[in-house]
Amino acid sequence: MTYKPQFFIDGEWQTLSDRPTMDLVNPATEQVSGKLHLGNEDDVDRAVKAARNAFPGFAATSLNERIELLQSITDGYKARFDDIGSAISEQMGAPKKFAVRFQAGAGLSHFKQVLKIIETYNFERDINATRVIREPIGVCGMIVPWNWPMNQITCKVAPALAAGCTMVLKPSELAPGPAIILAELLEEAGVPRGVFNMVQGEGPVVGAAIARHPDVDMVSFTGSTHGGIAVAEAAAPTIKRVGQELGGKSANILLDDVDFEDAVTRGVTLCFRNSGQSCNSPTRMLVPRASMVEVAEIAKHAAEGIRVGDPNAEDTVMGPVVSKKQWSGIQGHIRSGINEGATLVTGGLGRPDDLPAGYFVQPTVFTDVTPEMTIAREEIFGPVLSIMAYDDEVHAVTIANDTPFGLAAYVESADLARAQAVARRVRAGMIHLNGAVADPSAPFGGYRHSGNGREWGLYGLEEFTEIKAVMGYGEA
Repeated sequence: MTYKPQFFIDGEWQTLSDRPTMDLVNPATEQVSGKLHLGNEDDVDRAVKAARNAFPGFAATSLNERIELLQSITDGYKARFDDIGSAISEQMGAPKKFAVRFQAGAGLSHFKQVLKIIETYNFERDINATRVIREPIGVCGMIVPWNWPMNQITCKVAPALAAGCTMVLKPSELAPGPAIILAELLEEAGVPRGVFNMVQGEGPVVGAAIARHPDVDMVSFTGSTHGGIAVAEAAAPTIKRVGQELGGKSANILLDDVDFEDAVTRGVTLCFRNSGQSCNSPTRMLVPRASMVEVAEIAKHAAEGIRVGDPNAEDTVMGPVVSKKQWSGIQGHIRSGINEGATLVTGGLGRPDDLPAGYFVQPTVFTDVTPEMTIAREEIFGPVLSIMAYDDEVHAVTIANDTPFGLAAYVESADLARAQAVARRVRAGMIHLNGAVADPSAPFGGYRHSGNGREWGLYGLEEFTEIKAVMGYGEA
């Protein structure tokens, strides 16, 4: 069998045919669509050395040179838009239309946002006689997940390039295709040799090797909280910076003055978007206790109206989840909800009746969920909504904050001032008021077990810089 090169190290494409392989499985069909070679510590070491050697030269490039490079990458990205969406859809199961418009679109938005920022950003400023300089932090290790593969790659690669860093990327082994396309784009755009390197492989091998490598100055990790702990422990002996965007269990607080038909329907739709495989999904819907019956009926109708099926079909709204392991874990959480006494409103165990193959999950809604239940506390990462009752506004905020996570939250109210006041009391990194969508210029990240540091926009750019204070630089 002939394999397409899958590793990009020191400006060269490599097929490491002596490495072990794993099957790439299409989650909609359960059929093998290809094979992926799995790298090892030696591959990481070669990639890090290439990045280290390239760093002095790339760090010294002018801002105008980096702007031109990013513009060239952006132009190339636009030309491969459909290819990127198709690769995402095939490998992680998102409906094709969604994968092209939103998944591929998110990746493009980060390049455009970074370009906009650095056209006016000042990497140097004076405080009295001291010149404060933001410099590229160095060699960056990047470990990304499969659920929004291009989004999570580009929100790291774009600002790192803009800052003047070099990098080693480990894509998800479940969805390596988008990263391969991006590597092709970077090569075509003229990214200098060794600035961008890509090593395929598994987290406990390649990811761990990146995290503990002494010549990696920073690790940017997106994934599970468990994975984030492992990365932080591996990185600790070398005192490198570790940025983490981890899990979530986001509350969606519907205050008693909302139009429930509208707010509940939107909440269900957003919870099941991307098959529920988003860290910021509003998976806990908090509603007034007196409105539980009404909300349950609306949620049932909304969930049952979601078309689950072939990602290539025009009318598909929700595709499969990414893998058999993911599907089994979601089934376990649904079973725990039933066993622990939550009311199953719709959905439940097993595939939809008309889908005998593929890792499809029924859009599932539970009501009468209490804070101690497993489905209220653990990140399920699938299309499962837990609806919880509150007695008053203070109680709603208490439930929202009763979680080890703190990535996102949602607040709905007919009174914007009231929603704003509630948002200030919720402990999460991102709050969406009345259906406000994610802003690519705003910081993305969370509190507590949801990670540390911020991505996206200006804050994401500054994550890839180090701060130097040169005292006596000018006149006081």
